[in-house]
Amino acid sequence: MSARRCSSRQCTTQSSAQRVTVRALALPVRHGVRRSGLNRQRSIFARRSERPMADLAVRSESDLLTHWVSQSRAVKRSRRRRPDELGTLRFAFYGRVSTADFQERHSSWRWQRDVAEDLVDGHGRIVADYFDADRSRRLPWRDRPQAALLLAAVVDPDRDFDAVVVGEYERAFYGDQVLSLLPLFEAYGVQLWLPEAHGPVDPAEPAHRALLMLLGAQSKREVLRARSRALAAMRAQIRDEGRFLGGRPLYGYRLVDAGPHPNPMHAKWGRRLQRYGEDPVTAPTVRRIFAERLRGRSVSRIAAILNADGVPSPSQADRGRNRHRAGCGWGLTTVQAILANVKYTGRLVWNRQPARHTPAHLPGPFKTQRWARTSEWVISKQMVHPALVSEADFIAAQEITALPAPACGGVRSYQLVGLLRCGLCRRRLESCWSHGRPAYRCQHGHSSARPRGPDRIRNLYVREDRMIVVLRALLHEENVDLVGQPVWMIDRYLREHRLVVMCSEAACMIQAEFPN
Repeated sequence: MSARRCSSRQCTTQSSAQRVTVRALALPVRHGVRRSGLNRQRSIFARRSERPMADLAVRSESDLLTHWVSQSRAVKRSRRRRPDELGTLRFAFYGRVSTADFQERHSSWRWQRDVAEDLVDGHGRIVADYFDADRSRRLPWRDRPQAALLLAAVVDPDRDFDAVVVGEYERAFYGDQVLSLLPLFEAYGVQLWLPEAHGPVDPAEPAHRALLMLLGAQSKREVLRARSRALAAMRAQIRDEGRFLGGRPLYGYRLVDAGPHPNPMHAKWGRRLQRYGEDPVTAPTVRRIFAERLRGRSVSRIAAILNADGVPSPSQADRGRNRHRAGCGWGLTTVQAILANVKYTGRLVWNRQPARHTPAHLPGPFKTQRWARTSEWVISKQMVHPALVSEADFIAAQEITALPAPACGGVRSYQLVGLLRCGLCRRRLESCWSHGRPAYRCQHGHSSARPRGPDRIRNLYVREDRMIVVLRALLHEENVDLVGQPVWMIDRYLREHRLVVMCSEAACMIQAEFPN
């Protein structure tokens, strides 16, 4: 027996699989096991040990590790979970990426999808993908394209999923958005799975509701904190450094190189700063506009002079950047914007038109931009680019007004301002002084900045004294007796009831300001 064992050991020095066989042969025989059965087990174990080694031997070196990992994972999972334990839930995955320019869409989708797959592993599989790109978390789900499609699929009785899973709460929800969506999911029998909850969310569970409230507050705090830090940094960079923070150049300037980026890593990547440089083609036009204004010319007169001389407007000078504009010449608002822009003095200005976000629970647009007061502007301490107008001339231009004033120095008053509308174009009639009397007119969107064309509709003029007589008659027909009452009573009645007067050359009529 010892000689047989010795010879067996000598023969098993050739391979690891044979060494395993020797150890198996050296095992003592247990009670109740026949030697024939033991021999059969030895042969099966040897074949199983030799097969993977033979497969690995024929594989290339680059494919070796991949094959081994796939084989190991398959064996490990088969031991841990039985086939009858696999779930059958069908999941719809939702994800989101905030920006399209500063984040890689596929990478963000991939890690969110991986977290979701790990969460539902063993309970089901993901059968549908909904992923929003370049959408803020502040937007409600109905205003996100893919989230809106997901909500439409939830209410569809023929949907192909049973639950919704997300990769991270902050990627999908903001504040208490999830609390407003859970009743909808529950009404249609759709579960919501969150990684933070380690599975489905139970709205009736107090601990889950507390978790959702905590996650909502954390999501809101993350946005507010990041926004506060970014705005504070931008304010300091503009005020102290005069750094150009991006965007397209003003009319009259072009972007030039301003040196390497102050951040060492950004500089290592090749990023460089930019600043405004004088554009030799359009800068003389800006100087001319300020010079004409200092001579006392009106905005419409300046625009008319530029159009008559064939000077290209900003939209005409760069059509590639202004495809959304008509490019039909200089207008009043174009000249006004140039005259009011402080950047032409050589300083950078920030926060002239800040963005204001509307809370999700209030009606209205998600983001609005309103002009801020001059006291809220952030202006660089030093000049950072060539000035096209001096600071003294810029301030003087702001004080100039070309509105006609009475020769006697008195004040002209109009009693029906804002109450008259044009029956043709529905524009508000503007006040004007006609033949020594207060009147109102509509130019149908035209101005003296452009020459009158042959097909232009004639202006509508309405005298105020005649309109007051017409208004008394119209109100009398509506059983509103204001005969003999002062004009301010008529004005107050129309404004309180939100009524306007539609005027035309043929007739006038009273109607609601915002008809249904």
